Amino acid sequence: MVGAHGSAPASPGTNIRNTIWTVILSQIFLFMGIQGSGKGTQAARLSEKLGIPHVSTGDLFRDHIRRQTPLGKEVKRILDSGELVPDDLTSQMLRERIGQEDAQKGFILDGYPRTRPQAHHLEDALRGRNDAICAVFFFDLPEEEAVARIEPRRVCTTNTAHIYHLKFNPPRSDMVCDHDGAPLMQRDDDKPEAIRKRVGEYIQQTIPVVEDYEERGLVHHVDAMQSIDDVTRQMLDIIEGLSC
Repeated sequence: MVGAHGSAPASPGTNIRNTIWTVILSQIFLFMGIQGSGKGTQAARLSEKLGIPHVSTGDLFRDHIRRQTPLGKEVKRILDSGELVPDDLTSQMLRERIGQEDAQKGFILDGYPRTRPQAHHLEDALRGRNDAICAVFFFDLPEEEAVARIEPRRVCTTNTAHIYHLKFNPPRSDMVCDHDGAPLMQRDDDKPEAIRKRVGEYIQQTIPVVEDYEERGLVHHVDAMQSIDDVTRQMLDIIEGLSC
């Protein structure tokens, strides 16, 4: 993971596999894998154990929208129109977040980058702080298991922050929110056909990024079929053996 780097910044259209940095200074971890593989759960756990922030683009969007920042207003306009937030706007938010004091010793990126252009934005941001990726954790999970984990998810029709799982965290009354008595619903994104579509998009767009990181010796595969505690133990064992 340690090597010389004297080339010019890579352009978004080029491959990142030959981008190697001189030193690794911080605990910078990327958590990658299909939806439902447990990235967010483990990011929250390891964030607490390692004392570094858990950073996800979804949280960044929601935070900026809540604070009504100029970036947040632009993101809200884009999302309300049904469009995807462009990489350069996401990159601006990411640079701002990892520039904060609590991220100087490292951070966990949950589900980012998803594409090679996003990977280049990340490399540029890390170059700006003379840093590099310490390790990439890829959560191995079969597609059908992802469907089985996500399909039972239900959300409150009044407050979508009230989330249930019909198997692991069911409401006390059938299809009724415990907090406000509102009916629950299944989001379109949680339906099997939508999950499979996102898995297909992930394979097409993100697996090439993972392969690039594989060639740089950064990827550690995690068996996401294990229990939550076993996954955490596996990851902490891997981290203990790293040099960053």
